[in-house]
Amino acid sequence: MKRLLSILTLALSLNIGIAYAEDNVLSEAEKKEGWINMFNGEDFTDWQIDKWNPESITIKDGAIRCQGKPSMLYYTGEAKDAKNFHFVCDVMTKPGSNGGIFFHTKYQDKGWPVGHEAQIDQTHSDPVRTGSIYIVKKNLEAPAKDNEWFRYEIIVKGDTVETKVNGKSIVIYKEAPGVEGRRKLSQGTFGIQAHDPNSVVLVKNIKVKLLP
Repeated sequence: MKRLLSILTLALSLNIGIAYAEDNVLSEAEKKEGWINMFNGEDFTDWQIDKWNPESITIKDGAIRCQGKPSMLYYTGEAKDAKNFHFVCDVMTKPGSNGGIFFHTKYQDKGWPVGHEAQIDQTHSDPVRTGSIYIVKKNLEAPAKDNEWFRYEIIVKGDTVETKVNGKSIVIYKEAPGVEGRRKLSQGTFGIQAHDPNSVVLVKNIKVKLLP
């Protein structure tokens, strides 16, 4: 009897795990909590690729794939003018890759945009690693491994930004009063970066919850 119960318990846990792990779909609990699903895993609905090198950003196996000459993908959906938010996605890097998630940004035809960038980089020659808020708050130790999916979170509340990888806080950046220039907390949309031809970055399960 004990063995049967153990088998049933294992089977139930596996079924729950499979249901929970369904890609690019919000759970009923997430919907009730106010999460917004930003990517359907099939096409670029609610997204716009710039005119810089649009061929560098594609969709493969339910994930956004960034590889090629520099380009940007901008979010155009419901949360395109976010100020305070909790952003979550799953990311995988191939060895030697560099990428980034931009926020408080806006569309432009080409060039790196205004706003902040949450760095994606485990083993690229740039020593600024995943979890950094590029330029303004550095993390120099990779919190994840290449060739493995990791959960990336960006939380913005007022003048403070926190990044997390697999639930662990990586950096907390508090913006000083009077900051000017391109890298300033404000509000705006999100962007995904294709950095260079030798970098391969995959992103899926993209969602955001707007905060007061």
